[in-house]
Amino acid sequence: MLVDQLNDYQSHIQREYLLSYLRLLFKMIHYMISKGGSEALLQTLVDSARTASPDYNILLPLLRLLVKVGQRDKKFGKKALELEALDVTLILARKNLSHNQNLIHCLWALQVFASRVTTAAMLGINGAMELLFKVITPYSRKCTRIIRAATEVLAVLLKSKSNSRRAVNRGYLNGLLRLHQDWQSHDTSNDFIQIRRSLLLCLKHITNIQSGREVFLGAQGMEILFTTTQKYLGNQSMDAIISIVIQILRKCYPKCSLPLSTASSYYSFSVPGSMSSGPPGTINEGKLYLLHLLLKDDDLETDLKKLTSKPVLSWREEELKQYEAMCLELSHNFQELNSKSGDELSSEEDLGIHQCNYFCNIPTQTSSKKHCQERDQSSQGLETGDTHFQDPPLKQMKIMKSTGDTTYEEGAPGKIGPYLSSNDQEEDSSQREAPNTQASFKEPPWGAEVCSCQNKNTFLSSSIRIDETSETVSKFLERHPMDIPFHNPYTYIAKAEGTKSVPGFKVLAFPDVWGHHSPPFSQPMLERKCGIQRAKIFEDVQRFIHPDKVMGRVVFSLDEPWLLQSTDATEYLKFSSGFESGNLRKAIQVREFEYDLLINADVNCVQHQQWFYFKVSGMKAAMAYRFNVINCEKVNSQFNYGMQPTMYSVKEALQGRPHWVRVGYDICYYKNHYRQNPAAAGAPGKCHYTLTFSVTFPHNEDVCYLAYHYPYTYTALMAHLDFLEKSVNRKKVYFQHQVLCQTLGGNPCPLVTITAMPESNSSDHLQQLRQRPYQVIVARVHPGESNASWVMKGTLEFLVSSDPIAGLLRESFIFKIIPMLNPDGVINGNHRCSLRGEDLNRQWLSPTAQHQPTIYHTKGLLHYLNNIGRTPVVFCDFHGHSQKKNVFFYGCSIKETLWQAGCTADTSIVTEDIGYRTLPKILDQVAPAFAISSCSFLVEKSRASTARVVVWREIGVLRSYTMESSYCGCNQGPYKVSIFLKNDLINPGPMGLQLGTRELEEMGATFCLGLLLLQLKSLTCSSHFMAQASALLDARKDILGHHLHRLVYSFIHIHFIFICSYFHRYFTIYIHKIHGDNIFFNHSVFISA
Repeated sequence: MLVDQLNDYQSHIQREYLLSYLRLLFKMIHYMISKGGSEALLQTLVDSARTASPDYNILLPLLRLLVKVGQRDKKFGKKALELEALDVTLILARKNLSHNQNLIHCLWALQVFASRVTTAAMLGINGAMELLFKVITPYSRKCTRIIRAATEVLAVLLKSKSNSRRAVNRGYLNGLLRLHQDWQSHDTSNDFIQIRRSLLLCLKHITNIQSGREVFLGAQGMEILFTTTQKYLGNQSMDAIISIVIQILRKCYPKCSLPLSTASSYYSFSVPGSMSSGPPGTINEGKLYLLHLLLKDDDLETDLKKLTSKPVLSWREEELKQYEAMCLELSHNFQELNSKSGDELSSEEDLGIHQCNYFCNIPTQTSSKKHCQERDQSSQGLETGDTHFQDPPLKQMKIMKSTGDTTYEEGAPGKIGPYLSSNDQEEDSSQREAPNTQASFKEPPWGAEVCSCQNKNTFLSSSIRIDETSETVSKFLERHPMDIPFHNPYTYIAKAEGTKSVPGFKVLAFPDVWGHHSPPFSQPMLERKCGIQRAKIFEDVQRFIHPDKVMGRVVFSLDEPWLLQSTDATEYLKFSSGFESGNLRKAIQVREFEYDLLINADVNCVQHQQWFYFKVSGMKAAMAYRFNVINCEKVNSQFNYGMQPTMYSVKEALQGRPHWVRVGYDICYYKNHYRQNPAAAGAPGKCHYTLTFSVTFPHNEDVCYLAYHYPYTYTALMAHLDFLEKSVNRKKVYFQHQVLCQTLGGNPCPLVTITAMPESNSSDHLQQLRQRPYQVIVARVHPGESNASWVMKGTLEFLVSSDPIAGLLRESFIFKIIPMLNPDGVINGNHRCSLRGEDLNRQWLSPTAQHQPTIYHTKGLLHYLNNIGRTPVVFCDFHGHSQKKNVFFYGCSIKETLWQAGCTADTSIVTEDIGYRTLPKILDQVAPAFAISSCSFLVEKSRASTARVVVWREIGVLRSYTMESSYCGCNQGPYKVSIFLKNDLINPGPMGLQLGTRELEEMGATFCLGLLLLQLKSLTCSSHFMAQASALLDARKDILGHHLHRLVYSFIHIHFIFICSYFHRYFTIYIHKIHGDNIFFNHSVFISA
């Protein structure tokens, strides 16, 4: 009612009364807007301003009130345009150019009006920008409130592209640059940051259009912003200025194509029977990930029929019969196996495998600590004193769980710590127990690239040729003894001869042959230095401003093979990636100690540049080398959140420290100025990202290998399986290594079966074996996810070990394991695809034996098990994750998917066993790296063709999972801990530990423990198994820890109570003793009905 009467009152007293009353109603402003208050106020403004002599005692409070109302009324600009309030306010501003108080109120109102793009465009047409440039003056300490308000209005106006074009056409951009320079240079005390920020916002909005960027570059805007801002980079109080400057510089940096002859992979593979003459169509993975985040709920499968229906089996009986040969344990009579003796293991001597407990047996949980120490101290080339890293995985878990703290050696954050010796420490290193490296060869034993070992008077090679004789290898190993569990160079070299690659690799990488031993320490995530990304971007801009200072020397290129012949250069590093899993396409020296690196795309692809693995040599010690991987694809990376790449030093290995370690500092990951050539097939205009990191090498003239993550090659897997097969106790362990199929590249895909040998050949014992449920575990479908192989390594070693828990698992289950689903991709250095250039984890719906043989036969094996009534209890696909931390599961749930999608379908008709959550809950309790909070059980349309969803939907496996392990580390649980640095406690804040190979192998072993505990919760669990498990776990309290002990007995307690109530006719249970938190059961034998 009051707003209706506002225009009816003519006297000043009445108007002032109503305006005061409206200010009191400010708390009800939304109600006032809904009743037409905005229109009434705007009309009052127009009427009052058009009088012969406007009364500013009324206009000023009215303008202030309009500003407050306008900030809450989304249609305020449109209303002001319709009521002609824009023109009125502009007229008032022009009349009051010399009256600061009146002018600033008009500017505040114009800023609110211009918040709507169409209104801003109209203001621009009516000359608002010309007016503002009369108000905005060069640096002055007078009228700064007016200048600030005017620059803020101009910044809002320039959000309109029409205003930006008008500003470019009228030359305002040059004027803005001059104003920026003037204010930036004179405001030395930083009193007027807001004015400088608004001027930069004006430049930012103008450069949103192509013509604005062109004029900006022509006016040397890059140089001006670079020089005026560079000195403020380390000043956090200037973030408001620097962040806008960075955005302008990145946007205006001229876009160009990558310095490659073609976007396609350097390697190509002709797929038999393929009709495609070029790379398959590809999708930008980074954009796909962003789309997945933005449309996450839209991607959820809400079709109840698709979620609940099971596809009709498309496999014929005769097709499935071929998989009988892959399940020999169901038909074999075991007479031949039982007749074998341990003497057959002597054949291993032919391969040079040294028979010793250290090589052939995983240490048992009952091994004394003293024994471990003695064994470690007796091993040449390994440091003494740090022995807990050799403990079995379950004992490692207990150490982390019980102590809550992790110790690591002191060193500069992100740099190689004292476990890598520097040159000035090498003389002292002779006092330690180290390999004998004094003898030397007259000629280098392997390869053509050689570097000398300082102060050692010996030669070491950077690479090993496959065709070298075992005699030469033996001579070299005699001078450099090494002792790494489950690894032997002879076995590796022998297996490498059968590995087939597209490039035809003839050289083996030193770390792969020599082996890796988990270092005796954990490494925390790298704390990111403030402003590091800005500093790196400014260095990139400096290249554009001063191109004469850029060397641009190509020092390595697959496209220019003649560059590889130069081996005598000393002014730059030497690079190589011509070995298994290697991936480096080009290296360009841009400054003396800085190199741009380009990764090769996946074979038959134009994308998936993430995995890298290359050799570098010829370095100088104690110098910071910067490496920029400039053609990465993902929109973000864990390198921005504490992750470091890995490095292996040959000199360190020869001094007894054969470790892949996390290295690098000044690490960041950001979008660069390179774009995909529009003429390239696949993804035109695709953005690229730069991973930059610095490394200070500890030795002169060393040979080092750098990798995205801990490498694990196909040959390493085959050598490992060969070692396991020869080391198991064949009287207790059934270990069958078969070939699932041949890959497209002609490499055998291994299939491993592990279970317990029957006690005898009696029908009862054979029947007991054949009735064991199956567990199916697969890994490495994505070649770049090498962490999945380290988890698998821990799983395999634990299952064949003499650990009593492993023995109980073997007696309870039959494990079918396919440790590498994509051998070809791993061998050829791919990140995600097969040799056909396709993601094999998107081919599970309808694979073919011709194009996706490993997926086809894995799915066929699963269908066979399902067809004979032996559907696996658990199916788990091991993966690596580049966007998240910790280890976690992806599973499948109908109800959770429908609930998350907000589906109105009647879920009461859907019956779903919630047992899919049991295993993740168990692992959350027992695995230090596992985080159930990161797990997801949603079924997405874009994941319909993945292993997890297809096995759940078609095979009917309730517990079908993808287990993701972070490339980075953990930010929760025992691995997010307080860290001791010598004797001082340090609080790492949000940082935790990076996952190393020890932690990954531990996760694989703990996964097996989770399967045991899952069986304890199963209704099919026998009383005999419970008795064994309870006795075993009770005896292992010192290893498993008190928390896990309580968890185990709660499982047993709940399970027995349920069975007592349901099967009370068949057996009775006496609770013998309840003491504190522990419950001890005395089990009676079964009583027949």
